[in-house]
Amino acid sequence: MPEFCPECGRAFDSSRGMRVHHAHLHGEKLPNRECDSCGDDFYNEHEQRYCSDTCRESATSMAGENNPNYSDAKAQTTCERCDAIFEYYPSAKKGRFCGDCVATNEWQEPPTLTGESNPNYTGGPATITCDECGEPFERYPAQVNETANLCGESCRAGWLSAAFTGEGHPNWRGGPTGPYGPGWREVRRLALERDGYACVLCGTDAEELGQNPDVHHIIPVRAFLDEPRLTVADAHTLDNVCSLCVDCHRLVEHGGVDSGALRAVI
Repeated sequence: MPEFCPECGRAFDSSRGMRVHHAHLHGEKLPNRECDSCGDDFYNEHEQRYCSDTCRESATSMAGENNPNYSDAKAQTTCERCDAIFEYYPSAKKGRFCGDCVATNEWQEPPTLTGESNPNYTGGPATITCDECGEPFERYPAQVNETANLCGESCRAGWLSAAFTGEGHPNWRGGPTGPYGPGWREVRRLALERDGYACVLCGTDAEELGQNPDVHHIIPVRAFLDEPRLTVADAHTLDNVCSLCVDCHRLVEHGGVDSGALRAVI
C-alpha cells in the first residue's frame, strides 16, 4: 500500500520514504510513537514510552510499593507522650511521638542531669579529712587532690605557707649562704660609689629609694661555696657585684635578667 504525505498528498512506496520526504521538504518530523499514558502520537528517535515528563510521572507513581526504597508498609504504635495511636514507617525510624506532639514540640523535654541521672555521676560527695586542720569535710571524688585536700581558705593559706617555705618554694636554690665574710663591706661600698648609688637597670637612686640600693652578686655566693677550690671572699670582686633597687633585685633573682646583661651595664 502506498503511503501519502499528509501535507502535499504525494505517494510513496514505504512509510520511511514518506517520513524522510516530510522532514526534508516540509521541515517537520512526523510522529512515530504513541504515548503509553495519554495516547497522543509524538516523535522520538529512541524507544521512549511517554510524550512528556508529566505523562511519565503520572504513569510511574513512586508511592508505596512503586517506590524503589519501599521496604514495608506503615506500622502502628503508641505515642510515648500522649498515648495516641499513630502510624509510622519502620524502615525510616522507630516511631516514638505522634504528629501532634511533634508539631507542638511537646516531645522535647530536657534530660534530667542531676544525681544518678548525670552521666558523670560517681556516687556523690565523699567525706575526707583536711590535710591542714584534720577536720572532716565533703568533696566529690573527681575533686580529690593527690597533693593536698583543704577544707577552706584559711587552711589553704596555712598549707601554702608551710609547703612553699624553704625547699618547698619553686625558687629554692640551696638555702642561706651564711655570713658573707671578709671583703664584703669594702666591695659593697665600692660598687655603690661606682654605680652612683643608683640602680644600674632602672636608674632609681638612693634619694628616690629612701635608702641605698641593694648590692647584688652576679654569680651567687652559693656557687663559690659549692666549689672546693674557692672561698666566699672570691665572690666579693667588683666585677661580680652591681647596685639594684628592690624591684629590679627581685626581677633578677627570679631570672628576669641574665648575668650577661648585668655585666654589660656595670
